[in-house]
Amino acid sequence: MLDMMIMQAGNGLALGFLYVLIALGLSIIFGLLGIVNFAHGVFFALGAYFSLTLFNLMGWWGVPLALAIVCVIGMITEVLLIRRLYDKEPLVSLIVTFALALLAQAIIRACWGAQGQPFNAPGWLNGVIIAGPFIIASYRIAIMVCAVAILVGFWLFMSFTPFGRVLRAGSRDPQMVQLLGINLPHVLTGTFGLGCLLAAIAGLLAAPIWTVAPTMGTDAIMPAFVVVTIGGLGSYAGAIVAGLAVGLVQALTIQFLPEASTAAMYILMAVVLLLRPRGLFGEQWERFE
Repeated sequence: MLDMMIMQAGNGLALGFLYVLIALGLSIIFGLLGIVNFAHGVFFALGAYFSLTLFNLMGWWGVPLALAIVCVIGMITEVLLIRRLYDKEPLVSLIVTFALALLAQAIIRACWGAQGQPFNAPGWLNGVIIAGPFIIASYRIAIMVCAVAILVGFWLFMSFTPFGRVLRAGSRDPQMVQLLGINLPHVLTGTFGLGCLLAAIAGLLAAPIWTVAPTMGTDAIMPAFVVVTIGGLGSYAGAIVAGLAVGLVQALTIQFLPEASTAAMYILMAVVLLLRPRGLFGEQWERFE
């Protein structure tokens, strides 16, 4: 029993890191833009689809191009649509982005078809790693390594680059940032693109273990909202801790009670919100209250 729990914990961590990347992008967008972006899962799916398409055309050299395309699509979406929602009620942004998600899913079906498509991991990542009772697929280890590297890079970006410092300041007081002469609309566009890029990377990493299908964005967005809610709205540390916790809870529940695996994350969310209504790392954000 213990050995089985250890193996499931490894799978749960890999799943949790995928949730972290999706939720981190969602948290960035909410933190600075104040937008509840229900269409975030669309960019997760587009990351997988564009990566699959360009990989078939160009090999692995096409994958970075695919991620860049999703980032650009995100920025165009912010300029054409999301920008008009900043002064609206949060419910309006939720409804509009939900409609955008439905439209995008229909476009994906029209372009790539309704059937799922396989996206195989690199051959050198096939197989498993065995360390005593711990057995895990090599590709899941690769997911964790890539996610940790991305999170470290994100921290360095936020801490030591001018745009990262502006992003952190703007999430607290966007008016002051604008008064300092910084072009806030460009910052908001870049922030939305960054959030979409993180979702696209998560979609790329998930593609070999999830079927690349039009509904994969929907399958990803609800856990992402759960993670953001548990961690605390706008909290980057909260997104990391909550994402790993949700992944572990789901993996262990699948082992012992598979039919309750989806409900488990909602139960975890309910327990956390009963104890801490703002989430684990939630703070009071005056601009949203």
